[in-house]
Amino acid sequence: MRELTYFVAVSLDGFIAGPNGEFDAFATQGAHAAPLWDRYRGTAPTQLAQAAGLPIDGCPFDTVLMGWNTYAVGLPALPNPYAHLQQVVFTSEHHGPSGSQDVQFTNADPRGVVEELKSESGTGIWLCGGGQLAAQLRPQIDKLALKIHPVIMGKGIRLFGDREYAPDCWLQQSMQSFASGVTLAEYSRA
Repeated sequence: MRELTYFVAVSLDGFIAGPNGEFDAFATQGAHAAPLWDRYRGTAPTQLAQAAGLPIDGCPFDTVLMGWNTYAVGLPALPNPYAHLQQVVFTSEHHGPSGSQDVQFTNADPRGVVEELKSESGTGIWLCGGGQLAAQLRPQIDKLALKIHPVIMGKGIRLFGDREYAPDCWLQQSMQSFASGVTLAEYSRA
């Protein structure tokens, strides 16, 4: 059965973006960049990876899931951001813009979509954002891969959105710190 991995950048205080979706506080260059790409290659938009000369073959995922706000970050320039992956965008209010024919837009229950995807053959499923979607899918997330950046945001979009108190237990699989101050923390469901 395929696994769902929530692979995302996060601040020390648990935010994946600023109040208006800003993610410029997260360093994209530094000592962490190459090792993270080696471990999670293929997790940059296709055009950006190609422009930077980064290989996308050997990606641990063949499917990427995201909410509308995460998808919309690349608009209008990248209507088909992860062309090398099956792309699913969860939205009840928006339709795909021109050039997004390879992106599946759905207002279906994310949990049902993930159950179906997990039952299909393939490699991993990547949840790249956002926080509210992660909150809905929390029981189905098998792995967490958190790129923890040494920054405190104070406000913004939480790692798991706004949700009620309901503790989950996770087992640490690995922890790797880089000279840039970024730490990759990987967990599996306990």
